[in-house]
This record gives sequence, structure tokens and C-alpha cells, in this order.
Amino acid sequence: MLRQLVTDFTIKEHLKRGYQLVRTPHLIKSTIWEISGHAQQNYPMYYTDVEGQSYGIKPMNCPGHILIYNSEPRSYRDLPIRYFELGTVYRHERSGVLHGLLRVRGFTQDDAHIFCTPEQLTDEIIGVIEFAQDMLTTFGFNEYEILLATKPDNAMGSDEMWQHGIDALAAALDRCNMDYQIAPKDGAFYGPKIDIALKDALGRLWDGPTIQCDFNMPERFDITYVGPDGQEHRPVMLHRVVLAGIERFLGALIENCAGNFPLWLAPVQVRILPITDRNIAYADEIAKQLREADLRVEVDRESATLQAKIRDAELMKIPYMLVVGDREQESGQVAVRTTTV
Repeated sequence: MLRQLVTDFTIKEHLKRGYQLVRTPHLIKSTIWEISGHAQQNYPMYYTDVEGQSYGIKPMNCPGHILIYNSEPRSYRDLPIRYFELGTVYRHERSGVLHGLLRVRGFTQDDAHIFCTPEQLTDEIIGVIEFAQDMLTTFGFNEYEILLATKPDNAMGSDEMWQHGIDALAAALDRCNMDYQIAPKDGAFYGPKIDIALKDALGRLWDGPTIQCDFNMPERFDITYVGPDGQEHRPVMLHRVVLAGIERFLGALIENCAGNFPLWLAPVQVRILPITDRNIAYADEIAKQLREADLRVEVDRESATLQAKIRDAELMKIPYMLVVGDREQESGQVAVRTTTV
């Protein structure tokens, strides 16, 4: 339920900002991963053969989004185009580094790719930075560390392309008045990036939003748009995640809240505590009314004392308890208790 609440909210916020919701296949022909450069980079992918054809199980969603972009001619009037996918990807992490929700081999990203003109680039980066800030603040993360990662040794593309991307990312950070540090040679193989590490209540850092500026994949996949001059031009591509891996984000969120989720995120918002078995039918009536009001409710049907039921609800960190006994049943009311955080 917690995952569903987070992803539903994420989808709604993307749609508000003009993203198009898309979905791409998990299996994509290996030739596509050769064009993208993942195969040559020995990226930790899984491969499989189907009817003599080699397929890669996607470690990223970007080639699929490029193929959607390339499915029809594009004009400068269409740009920017923002594709968003809650895309599940798979990476062959070594077994020794796997760790709970925080390091897994299959995970879902709130992944988006923005195709824009060079003139639109800085404004689009600023839009993503502000989006990331809004989302992290909503979930209670108010402190960040920001890195601007530059060209690695295994990079594709020219120094000129890379410098253009670095300059655009730096200009966006400066316009947002955000302090950052340079991370030399720590960019993706196809472009420089901004990494935002979110700090939790205990001061620990977690990988969070990233914004990657890519001039290389548009070149390798030969994607274009028709400009106002009637000629074909090359768009710029931004790879970005806001919450990043949903599993890792949930792990950080659970740790940061210590299970005391705000009411809107609590998997169970209300637990109804009938004092005796004869009050269960009335508790069920109350639960039905609350569910019709879109609240997440459960009834404690255990044969236990009221104090034991209250203690259990407090340990489960359920925000509201509604106690119902004979007196409440006769008056059509409930006694409200809140969990002390």
C-alpha cells in the first residue's frame, strides 16, 4: 500500500507538469543496446535468446523512449516532449552488495526523458530541479548534497558536446541558487549529470534525483526535429529521475519516518477497536462509512483487552484509533485516540 500511495502521487505530479505517460517492453533486441552503447560499455545487463534472436532485459528505459520519439516526424513546435514511465529495470548487481530495499537487482524508477531544443535546455533542467525539490520536501527530505559530475574516462562523444552539457547543468544550478560540488569523471558514459543526495533525519545520505544531459544518444539513434528554417536539427535529451529507484526511496522514507508516516501516507490510517465482540458489527458499519470516504481502515477483531488493542495500534504506528463500546454504539458515536509519535 505504501508503494501504491507513493507511485500514485508520483504519476499525478508528473501529469500536472506536462509529462506523457508511456510504457516500454522489458525485452529489447540486443542491437538496440549496441546502438545506445550499453553493450560496448559492458553494462551489468542480463541477456536472453528468443527464437535465435538476442534480447537484452532492460537496465534503463531510455532506448525505449527514444524509439517512441522516433516513431513519427517531430517539429520544433512539438518540443519539449516529456515521456514518463514507472519503468522496472534489471541490473546484475553482485550478490555481496545486495541489501534489503536499498540495493536490488530489479527495481522501478520514476524515469523520464525530455527531448528539447538546445535553446530550451536550461529551462527544462531548472524545471526538473524545482520538481525534485517539491517532491523531496513533500516526503520530508529538506536537506541535500548536490554534485555536478563531469566526463568519465569511458565517455562517448566529443569534448565540445560534454562541455555544452556541463555548462547547461551548471547554469541551471546557479539560477536556482543551489550550492554544488564538482565530481570529476563521475558522469554517465553518455553525458554529464547532476546528482542530488538526500539527507535523512540521522544525517545519512541516500541516492536521489539525477539529471543527465545527453547529446550522444540523439546522435547515435539519429533522432531529429524540423526547425523553423525547415531543416532537420538534433534535439537534446535529458535523462532524469525525481525519486529515483522506488524501492530505495521507500527504504529511505521508512528509515526517515521511523514508521511514523504522515496521515496521507499511512498504509492504515484508522483502526477501529471494538471493546467487546458485540460491538464488532457497529465497528464494521463505521469502517464501511470511512472507506466510502476514501480512508484506509481496519477493524481489530482480536479477543483481547482494550488496552492491549490500543498498545498494538500504537506499536503499528496507526495514526488514529476509534474505540467503540456499548455507550458509543447506543449514541452513534466513536471515541477518538491518536497515536503518540
